[in-house]
Amino acid sequence: MTASRPPAPPISQIVRALIHPAVLVGALGYFVDIYDLILFGVVRIPSLKALGFSGDQLLTEGTWLINVQMGGMLLGGLLWGLLGDWKGRIRILFGSIILYSLANLANGWVHGLTGYTICRFFAGLGLAGELGGSITLVSEVLPLAVRGYGTMMVSAIGVLGAVLAGYVGSRYDWRNAYFIGGGLGLALLVLRVTVRESSLFQAVEKESRRFASQLVLLAQPNRIGRYLACIAIGLPCWYVIGLVVIFSPEFAKALNATGPVVAGLALGCCYTGICLGDLASGGLSQILRSRKIALFLFLAATFAVANFFFLQQRPTPFQVYVVLFLLGICVGYWAVFVTVAAEHFGTNLRATVATTVPNFSRGSVILFTSLFAVLKPHWGSLDSGLALAWLAIAVALIGLYGLRETFHDNLDYVES
Repeated sequence: MTASRPPAPPISQIVRALIHPAVLVGALGYFVDIYDLILFGVVRIPSLKALGFSGDQLLTEGTWLINVQMGGMLLGGLLWGLLGDWKGRIRILFGSIILYSLANLANGWVHGLTGYTICRFFAGLGLAGELGGSITLVSEVLPLAVRGYGTMMVSAIGVLGAVLAGYVGSRYDWRNAYFIGGGLGLALLVLRVTVRESSLFQAVEKESRRFASQLVLLAQPNRIGRYLACIAIGLPCWYVIGLVVIFSPEFAKALNATGPVVAGLALGCCYTGICLGDLASGGLSQILRSRKIALFLFLAATFAVANFFFLQQRPTPFQVYVVLFLLGICVGYWAVFVTVAAEHFGTNLRATVATTVPNFSRGSVILFTSLFAVLKPHWGSLDSGLALAWLAIAVALIGLYGLRETFHDNLDYVES
């Protein structure tokens, strides 16, 4: 499974990897994915107010809708991953984008919490297939020496969808913001026809397999440990995005900030940082020829900046936005994280793993928001948030310790 150390790729090979159709279309698909995923955080308050909610309901009902969306992503991650290893990577990319585009369009017509809940669930269900399918496809179609550059490109461009979500959500009516997201997704379907299926998948496609048979292989003791370790590495990313950034207006008040913090701008700052972090972490892992060292350095930085965030004294809104931007850079190891998950498993399990791992990490938002709700009445917002930062990063470091280095691994093998 492990090849000899390859030489550093020439610039021309890196450029070809970055403009490969699978990379460009995967990046645009992830861009629309992130737009929709983050849009609710931007329009949470105005949309709930328009539906008749106010006061503490903006937090409680907002938390409910986030958890429902993430629950849909947990289920969707499993569904699309199994389909990806059974029917192919391209098919899940088509299916997922159609589902979340239609859910987005429907979201623009909701008039009550029940409709909002249903739309967010199906949006989450559809969103779950995009990143894992793209990373799996890119990892399999690019040469070993440059696949890290390809997955870096997918993630770096994709996360800019959050910046667009922040812009659109703060300047347009929330219903129109959802319509824009649905329209972008449907337009992307035209580009999808230019992407071809992975030859590695085509080589195993003719084997007789039942739907969901991957779960039997994945549940074996020699695999389940590394699978859980892969999930653990991504927890700090969604602790930061799903708790610290989404509820940054509330945290700013607890810090006695000198002015209000706007969720849309906070998300834009954080995701701009994540874009830079994706480029930095992906590039660093290529330069160091190591995924694990790059991940460790970014986790350590996340720990330091998260502590600083909760220990600020009467910050200005600008200072809060700057720290959130820095936190974004620190958790911008997302591309390396998903690449590591894809590299740890064979072709017949790769889509299942690469799709479920990031979605289970995303789904940890449910855990963090629930724990926060339990701890807050006893410890307060700031101490609760800080304690959860320590928990998320400790679990991620344990997971990282339990994984092998995969930078030089050949992905042309199957699990048996």
